[in-house]
Amino acid sequence: MKIQSVAILGAGAVGSYIIWGLSKKDNIRLGVIAEGDRARRLKESGCAINGAVYRPEVWTPQEAQGVDLLVVALKYGSLPGALESIKTAVGSNTVVMSLMNGVDSEELIAAQVGAEHLLYSFIKVASHKEADGYHFDPDATLGVIYGERFAPFESERVKAVRELFTDSGVNFRVTEHIQEEMWSKFRLNVCNNLPQAILGAGVGCYRDSVHMKAISDGLRRELEAIATARGIDLRIADAVSHGCAVPATARYSTLQDLDAGRHTEIDMFSGALMRMGKELGIPTPYNEYTYHMIKAMEEKNDGLFDYDGTEEPTWAK
Repeated sequence: MKIQSVAILGAGAVGSYIIWGLSKKDNIRLGVIAEGDRARRLKESGCAINGAVYRPEVWTPQEAQGVDLLVVALKYGSLPGALESIKTAVGSNTVVMSLMNGVDSEELIAAQVGAEHLLYSFIKVASHKEADGYHFDPDATLGVIYGERFAPFESERVKAVRELFTDSGVNFRVTEHIQEEMWSKFRLNVCNNLPQAILGAGVGCYRDSVHMKAISDGLRRELEAIATARGIDLRIADAVSHGCAVPATARYSTLQDLDAGRHTEIDMFSGALMRMGKELGIPTPYNEYTYHMIKAMEEKNDGLFDYDGTEEPTWAK
């Protein structure tokens, strides 16, 4: 098996890293799936990444049909509307890698195209958007972690993706514990991404405030209880995964979304844990509070609370 064509669905913070890396490969066709105004903008302006402009091909889902590798790099809220495009692009031999946050996008995609197409994966990249496009530090980026859920772990498609990423700009690592490592990243997002978003402070807050640490620890206990009930042993991930140094000023994706007035991926984080907790009979009070707080902050960004004094009074009791 050899990967000769790659389509990327979602050319944002995560997709930009893959575009940047694979643009260095001259023996593949690289395209971004887009339609309408977005396709027009990509064709006209390309993708601005780390101070340079990259120009992958721009394909409709029909033009991408049968691509060797489809990389899904969407925001969670965009996935339901993109499932039909994914279904169209996936051919009989297409491998699908979802680099979305969370732990359930593979299941949603598999329901449309079949689980046999999914090669489980996730990404660790600190990418952010500035006026001149997306930026990240290539040397500090851990990159794509991927692997088969079940043996044989050294499958033909694992080898093909390794060959694709080798000598590209994409950092990568193959793991035999992909589900445990995905849940480990999920834990990081829930425990470190969400509380700082409510506070509006850099990640140094977890080190410098016992109160922020208490909230983070509460979210962690709930997540780990659910993971254990689902047969996920996070101790395995703790033994094989590697962290990286992060400046105290770092603002993770949920806070970046709120800063920019966008809706967040809270449904994929605390929302998913609340659903799983109900199914398993595990209480999730920290996640429920966090979920509703961030939803209310989204409503604030939407202008719901922009009162001008002419509204009917409310009554405090």
